[in-house]
Amino acid sequence: MSYIRFCTLWFALWVCSLGFAQVKWDLPAAYPATNFHTENLVQFASEVAKATGGKLNINVHANASLFKANEIKRAVQSGQAQLGEILLVNYENENPIFGIDGVPFLATSYAQSKKLSLAQKPLLEKLLQSQGLRLLFAVAWPPQGIYVNKEINSVADMKGLKWRAYSPATAKIAELINAQPVTIQAAELSQALATGVVNSYISSGSTGYDTKTYESIKYFYDTQAWLPKNAVIVNEKSFDALDKASQEALLKAAQEAENRGWAVSQEKNNWYLNALSEKGMKIMKPSTQLMTDLKQVGQTMLANWEKNAGADGSALIASFNKK
Repeated sequence: MSYIRFCTLWFALWVCSLGFAQVKWDLPAAYPATNFHTENLVQFASEVAKATGGKLNINVHANASLFKANEIKRAVQSGQAQLGEILLVNYENENPIFGIDGVPFLATSYAQSKKLSLAQKPLLEKLLQSQGLRLLFAVAWPPQGIYVNKEINSVADMKGLKWRAYSPATAKIAELINAQPVTIQAAELSQALATGVVNSYISSGSTGYDTKTYESIKYFYDTQAWLPKNAVIVNEKSFDALDKASQEALLKAAQEAENRGWAVSQEKNNWYLNALSEKGMKIMKPSTQLMTDLKQVGQTMLANWEKNAGADGSALIASFNKK
């Protein structure tokens, strides 16, 4: 064998060995590539690849392109995807612990939301572990406000609205304000607004901007009702199959992504509202009556949540209420 042929063969074997050493994961996400959550995921994936020397490569699939929002958790549980980003409140019917940060007016600021997240975390980790999943990190959305096609001064003015429901909590709100709930996921919202399938919903400034809600709706009531969280979960078997160094790199990058995500969420909150205003949307301060009515809705939902959550729920609320 010539020296050149020997070197060529050796190089080919070396490249193959690198290929076998590489691990490729899919990370489905439900939101657009330009959304701050998705941008955070892409940076997280980049940092994991760098920290592992290319041994672990994560491909982020934005805008529900790989799985629809309500399919992502099951896909990760079944191993169809190794990890994924989910909106925790979507799974409240599965277990109330998932839905605590969707209770209106329980935690209305970033500081309160972070405190609630810390109280929820041990129960959430235990719950996910029982399902063969591991929590990597969670990041809050900006505070939720009401998008509506007319001026409203009380809950009575919301009767009959075609209300986008994306979670059990938002469906319950529709029931309590006598609106008509319509299940619409984020990737479908722009079309639903444009065609009149819905004419109102409660969400963050981020969602309104991403979906160009300002083209269909002209009022945003800044109620700051709650801050739901997206969580990135990983299939436990996939995690266990990684070598120790890759596991540690993944967990370190996850913690950095969580810290970064919360900071960016808070920084961009006012930016989103200003951007909506520049697009012609009226950013409204809710009337005293509207806030009183909505907080009553929140109290009803909290009582219902605590009843359904049992002892774990009581422990979570007690932990959250500690100074």
